[in-house]
Amino acid sequence: MGADLRFREEGTFKIVQFTDMHFGDGKEEERERDERTAALVTQIIEAEQPDLIVLTGDMIWSHGVADPEASFRRAIAPVIRSRVPWTAVFGNHDAEEGITREELLSVMQEDEKCLTAAGPTEINGVGNYVLKVKDAAGREDKAALYFFDSGINAPEPIGGYAWIHHDQVQWYMQQSRELSVQSGHQVPALAFFHIPFPEYDAAWQGEQVTGFKEERVECPKINTGLFGAMVQIGDVMGTFVGHDHDNDYCGTLHGIRLCYGRVTGYNCYGTLPRGARVVELRAGERRFDTWIVQEDGGVVR
Repeated sequence: MGADLRFREEGTFKIVQFTDMHFGDGKEEERERDERTAALVTQIIEAEQPDLIVLTGDMIWSHGVADPEASFRRAIAPVIRSRVPWTAVFGNHDAEEGITREELLSVMQEDEKCLTAAGPTEINGVGNYVLKVKDAAGREDKAALYFFDSGINAPEPIGGYAWIHHDQVQWYMQQSRELSVQSGHQVPALAFFHIPFPEYDAAWQGEQVTGFKEERVECPKINTGLFGAMVQIGDVMGTFVGHDHDNDYCGTLHGIRLCYGRVTGYNCYGTLPRGARVVELRAGERRFDTWIVQEDGGVVR
């Protein structure tokens, strides 16, 4: 496992975000839809030629699935075949039943191009980690990518979806401070997780709104302050989630662009054309460009 992530000589770094692929059990009625998903993933990777692939959760359905490991291997197979460095965070369905996050992580880490890490064992979740992107010469950290495990379900009687815990927020703040000290300056950053935090609802009424909001924001009922910490620190330029298949919008709230990916999988609900979100960073600049590529090759900005 491991890769030296670097900006290209022209100063760009391209990420493709696939989300909610929802590979099923391999039964006949699901197989065709999953094959379409795999073909779409391959098509987009070949067209975009990214420097990094990010999977933002719900790669599979695990509830009621006879062999979730086999489903997971099918889900990540087209990414592995691409030989592009890749990484992932877990969604609420990946390890819902019959398999653990640790077991899925072990499967991912069999591939030398996979950069997913377990992260600290003393905080909540599996898959809280940071990746650094260096300049083209490999000498200086020019960007940071934070990844969070947003959990599955909230405990009763609260109910609903899980939240990113306070210890994960503290971990992010510590990592950001340490990186600033090491680099001698604040490093521009992005963040990736599956379940949106509550501020995504306000972002729809924010600035520079693009995209579709065709369902409610299915966020946790508890706000643990991750967005507030990002605003206060000032390094995170944008966040990227999945989870809500009929939302693909971006909106700017207090200087941070809150974005959904575009649902990728055919084996799940949602009326939006399947596709992926592309994110392009520029070395030494606190900005990024982002757009959606669709199954028909169309681009939505």
